[in-house]
Amino acid sequence: MPRVFKSYGWPLVVGLLVAMLLIQRFPHWVGLPSANVNLLQAPFTQQSRSGPSSYARAVNQASPAVANLYTAKVVSKPIQPLYSDPAFRRFFGDNLPQQKRMESSLGSAVLMSKEGYLLTNNHVTAGADQIIVTLKDGRETMARVIGSDPETDLAVLKIDLPDLPAITLGRSDNMQIGDVVLAIGNPFGVGQTVTMGIISATGRNQLGLNTYEDFIQTDAAINPGNSGGALVDSQGNLLGINTAIFSRSGGSQGIGFAIPIKLAMDVMRSIVEEGHVVRGWLGLEVQALTPELAESFGLLDSPGILVAGVYRDGPAAKAGLQPGDVILQIAQESAQDGRSSMNQVARMPPGEKIELKILRNGEPKTLHAVVGVRPPTS
Repeated sequence: MPRVFKSYGWPLVVGLLVAMLLIQRFPHWVGLPSANVNLLQAPFTQQSRSGPSSYARAVNQASPAVANLYTAKVVSKPIQPLYSDPAFRRFFGDNLPQQKRMESSLGSAVLMSKEGYLLTNNHVTAGADQIIVTLKDGRETMARVIGSDPETDLAVLKIDLPDLPAITLGRSDNMQIGDVVLAIGNPFGVGQTVTMGIISATGRNQLGLNTYEDFIQTDAAINPGNSGGALVDSQGNLLGINTAIFSRSGGSQGIGFAIPIKLAMDVMRSIVEEGHVVRGWLGLEVQALTPELAESFGLLDSPGILVAGVYRDGPAAKAGLQPGDVILQIAQESAQDGRSSMNQVARMPPGEKIELKILRNGEPKTLHAVVGVRPPTS
């Protein structure tokens, strides 16, 4: 036996080692599953290594239609700081000498049509006694306010000049997170400036900036003075009106917000045609269902909003809605949360008859309401 082992032992050991190596390298030869990790590698192209070398074509298309705004208003203040003291005013009244001075601010605006209509932010023009528009070609003129909508922070201006440029509208409802965007405006009054970024998010709301919020979020640098400027895509088409930044320092920190052009155009058309924004209204106050409230109503897996109050003689009151009702659906759309549901109603034309599915005392009911006109805000 020892002689046989000496004669055949080493060849046998070597053969076993070779067989183990082959099985490890090619397991499918003996019916074993492969241990390879199959990764998907994108084909090599020049564009996969670098983006477009220039956005000059997009900027050249959009920038002539972005204007700089300079607003001024007269403010009064007491000549002496002592005059502002409540105790002093108590004895001498309010008829104290006042000093008037001119207060100016900066902003941007977008030329929407060759007729001279511009879109900007309401907070840029609110209270202004004078609005000066400066175009990229160097022309300068006074603008007048056609109308404003504080609830979306938009304002429509009008200028009268010949041969005006107009921006091309994009489709804000087709944009995707990650799309390249350019912000064009007049930050800090240095003159027209272009910054680049991507769309970071869409449909941002509940930020406490406006009553109606549906913001595009971008990391393109937006600074004071950019308000009212254009957010355009990589082809130079308008996607939104830059309106706000989220910042701890007051400067850009990569979180800016723009009003989608679809919403902005609805507001602009209403202001131009009606003189003000017409919105649908039901006349009720709602609140979100907390987990505890949802459990008490037996709605753990169903959306709904709780009616907290109903305006007397409003459309909801006339339809029979009562405080304590839970709205499940509005016009065949689920009531997910109070803000989105009220925005849905606001988009409806006044006079439209809609169906409300509610839950009252555990019993489902169907009511019909006629959409009213939202009263103007003070």
